[in-house]
Amino acid sequence: MVKYFLGQSVLRSSWDQVFAAFWQRYPNPYSKHVLTEDIVHREVTPDQKLLSRRLLTKTNRMPRWAERLFPANVAHSVYILEDSIVDPQNQTMTTFTWNINHARLMVVEERCVYCVNSDNSGWTEIRREAWVSSSLFGVSRAVQEFGLARFKSNVTKTMKGFEYILAKLQGEAPSKTLVETAKEAKEKAKETALAATEKAKDLANKAATKQQQQQQQFV
Repeated sequence: MVKYFLGQSVLRSSWDQVFAAFWQRYPNPYSKHVLTEDIVHREVTPDQKLLSRRLLTKTNRMPRWAERLFPANVAHSVYILEDSIVDPQNQTMTTFTWNINHARLMVVEERCVYCVNSDNSGWTEIRREAWVSSSLFGVSRAVQEFGLARFKSNVTKTMKGFEYILAKLQGEAPSKTLVETAKEAKEKAKETALAATEKAKDLANKAATKQQQQQQQFV
């Protein structure tokens, strides 16, 4: 049995901008699991479509229960092939991705179609499909559930990374990552606590001075 995913996302940028950002997505703060990317083939067809194939290397951390099934020397990186077809005349881009190692453990196949949003021509719509399968006897269902959950998590990171790169390309300040936001909040909390401590000391000193002055009046 194969786990199936269907989702739709919208980027508030034009198709041309998204197309340009697609080839410049890495690195970004949300893609630390992407280690390398290489173009292995590219051609322009007679009907002016751009065909590309890229090889991506990503980290592939297994769940603990899966690590028990595989030797310690098994590679923790996954190699992914990505084929893309760009049709500039109709403003569509279709991508197909699938992993070429660890196929016995799990295969994740994805198909994305980027096109102009039907409600707003200045936005881009992404229709995403994915199929997660496993041939491991006895635990295939658990592997598929894990793979689908990880895929959904990575989709969120992908969209955030896209938005980050689009903001940079358009000269805007990219949205801060959760780590940066948390760090700023922590620093602000420290400053607030320090200011509160200093204020408390100041009030205590003033109270002590006032008490001394009152005592001297009764002497």
